Amino acid sequence: MPTEATRFCGRELSETDLELIREVVDQCGGLSRIELAATVCELLGWTRANGAVKSRECRDLLAELETNGVLTLPELRRGRPRGSRTRQVVTERGERGRAVCGTVKDIAPVDVERVKTEDERLLWRELVGRYHYLGHAVPYGAQLRYLVWAHQPERAVVACVQLSSPAWRMAARDRWIGWSDEVRTRSLQRVVCNSRFLILPWVKVRNLASTILAIMARRVAEDWPRQYGIEPWLLETVVDSQRFTGTCYRAANWVEVGNTTGRGRMDREHRRENLSPKRIFLYPLVRQAARRLRGS
Repeated sequence: MPTEATRFCGRELSETDLELIREVVDQCGGLSRIELAATVCELLGWTRANGAVKSRECRDLLAELETNGVLTLPELRRGRPRGSRTRQVVTERGERGRAVCGTVKDIAPVDVERVKTEDERLLWRELVGRYHYLGHAVPYGAQLRYLVWAHQPERAVVACVQLSSPAWRMAARDRWIGWSDEVRTRSLQRVVCNSRFLILPWVKVRNLASTILAIMARRVAEDWPRQYGIEPWLLETVVDSQRFTGTCYRAANWVEVGNTTGRGRMDREHRRENLSPKRIFLYPLVRQAARRLRGS
């Protein structure tokens, strides 16, 4: 008979479920308990009828598993629930800047710097909140954020980038990889999502976007293992075809593999089918990425 620690909301957890939970906790040591719970819920499809993850219940389960010696959780720390919208911050430094035009050479060097300090975090959040069409929301699971700086004619932020945990299921991506549901559950953490990419609206620099994407591909291969202890093998993103064509991703050698259903990453109850399908782009970070993700 299973103990209470091996049940989740009345569902008996299999050894595969428990092994996945242990792997998430062991391999993603940089995540908070809230982030770990959200990641586990996404990987195992633990959602409510409205599509929201059962994060609160999962945190209780993780705590009980720790009490029973199954795993060791990170220290408690304060944080805002993932996926929650944040209050719009408006300051003078987030106002439109001086127009930046020309080519990448005209503003070189271009530095992609990871957001580490509270001041950098607030600047990133304000710029994305004010100028990205999706605004700012706390991402689910793992995340890294970057500010992109130009140095000519003066040092200034020209772009913002966010990398985060991947979508649980995207049919076109999953067909490209060719993995089963079981393998996807085991290997999904090897995929990283480019969930925000903002070139500031007063920046009109040819080839800047594709240049940033090329730099980011190199940076994620270094920064993700350093932060989360796992090597990423594939980047993914989705592009709203009603707003953008994805030209910069193609220029940076990303591969378009199909469209989403338009449901959104957390809509597993099929309540929002075909509202706004988006193009799916992938970028392998290693050779034979699909084969490695399949484990074959």
